[in-house]
Amino acid sequence: MTDDPHRQPPKAGHKAADNTAKATPPDVPGADVLPLLAQDFDAGSLYALRAAVAAHVTSAGMPESRARDIVLVVHELAVNAIRHGAGHGQLLVRAHLGAVHCQVTDDGKPPNPPPGPGRKTEAMAQESTPWPSQHGHGLWVVRQLADHLSVQSGPGGTSATASFTLPPS
Repeated sequence: MTDDPHRQPPKAGHKAADNTAKATPPDVPGADVLPLLAQDFDAGSLYALRAAVAAHVTSAGMPESRARDIVLVVHELAVNAIRHGAGHGQLLVRAHLGAVHCQVTDDGKPPNPPPGPGRKTEAMAQESTPWPSQHGHGLWVVRQLADHLSVQSGPGGTSATASFTLPPS
């Protein structure tokens, strides 16, 4: 055994240091706690993401009605990561100190630059919206439903963490 803390085995209930993983922002509650759920996502996997979130947060003790709020929040954050980030992202869900914390991250690199004014890509020309919608309401919805929201953006991407208080057991 060495005195280097990075070479010692992790304590029970804590994740091991992984130099290949993205660095977790320092203000993420329970960043050293093993996640209940760690799942990558893209536009084609949002249904599976929502189902996994619902299952994991209810098993952590969140009532079903509040679990639906969490599913909606995670969905909105994931859509933002897909739309404004690289087209994909990662979700980490942790239970720590009486709350569930859902962290959505992206690496901030859009897959293709958006077309210039007046230009449409073939995919945009084929895409039709079945009802009028306005962009920009996703984070408003998240702020209304989450007990706390932290969003940090930089050149390496964006990390958004929404927290929800667990009811007393």
